[in-house]
Amino acid sequence: MGIKALPEALSIARAAELDLVEVADTASPPVCRIMNYSKYKFEAQQRAKESRRKTTNVVIKEMKYRPKIGDGDFGTKTKKVEHFLSEGHKVKVTIMFRGREMQHPELGRKILDRIADEVIDVGKVEIMPRQDGRNMTMVIGPDKRAQQATAKRLAAEAAEANDPAEPVAPETGPEATPEATNETAVPAEVTTTAEHSEVPEPATPEPEPAEPAAPEPVVETPDATTSEVAEEPNDAADNRTQTTEDLAQSAASDA
Repeated sequence: MGIKALPEALSIARAAELDLVEVADTASPPVCRIMNYSKYKFEAQQRAKESRRKTTNVVIKEMKYRPKIGDGDFGTKTKKVEHFLSEGHKVKVTIMFRGREMQHPELGRKILDRIADEVIDVGKVEIMPRQDGRNMTMVIGPDKRAQQATAKRLAAEAAEANDPAEPVAPETGPEATPEATNETAVPAEVTTTAEHSEVPEPATPEPEPAEPAAPEPVVETPDATTSEVAEEPNDAADNRTQTTEDLAQSAASDA
């Protein structure tokens, strides 16, 4: 709006029902802005609140181990370390040595390496193990990428466990390859051949019996043997007649 006198600038702000706010008091002339000052303060408070909400306060937690720690205590403490890392905190792991244990620092290093392997899905080593007097320390920080990858893997495993694998249907249609088509054609031919082999052959008709031929007339030819046989009955009759006459004569003579 240019350079205005203070009374004129105030009148312009009152006409617009806004406020005249001095922005740069060290400039010559001073720089002012016509605006709704209450709305500006409210928006600034909301932006500051949102920034505080997104900011995470990183706190370094500490977990202490012993070189001769048992498996049960080791598992409990390591699960607590995983919980701290999943919440976004850093964890300082301390191995405490006593007496002659100082002569065997490799035992503490072995435990620290084992802890790093156990929490590899949620964190990574930021400060490598180092000796600090009677203690050996290591710092582990959260790893967002590893946590996201682990979450995806667990979700995929849960989905596979809930949904059983469906049987794959054979490809049909023009998309099937010629090789597949030829492979399926061979069994079809075999099936057709088997079907033809199962069909019974038609029975051949039996030939009708031929009509018996007419008997040929038998012509008897007189034979000497036949004539002799024919004459035998007459001789027997004559003999019977003579025997009867003889009996009648003998009976008459006796009377």
